[in-house]
Amino acid sequence: MGNIYDTRFMDLQEDTADAAQVLEQVYVALTEKGYNPVNQIVGYIMSGDPTYITSHKNARSLIMKVERDELLEEMMAVYIDTKLRQLADTIGRKRNVKINTPHLQRGI
Repeated sequence: MGNIYDTRFMDLQEDTADAAQVLEQVYVALTEKGYNPVNQIVGYIMSGDPTYITSHKNARSLIMKVERDELLEEMMAVYIDTKLRQLADTIGRKRNVKINTPHLQRGI
């Protein structure tokens, strides 16, 4: 037993989850159970109701560890990066111009 005048510190490491990894794992779990993952994930993001997500492979617990706005941000970033990069490349080829899109590169 230590001195009662000493302060003890507890280092709680928050169980943070990466939105991209969580989405991937939830997608796999929903697909394995036969659900439409897009519909189910959209339902969860729009309503906040975790019952849209299966408990298979702990998917429901995983998705609840990530804020819904973080999930939406991840999905939008990937969608925009992919679609705008393709669009920029297509426009550049039609005009025979190389379009520089460094703001679209996220290390994907």
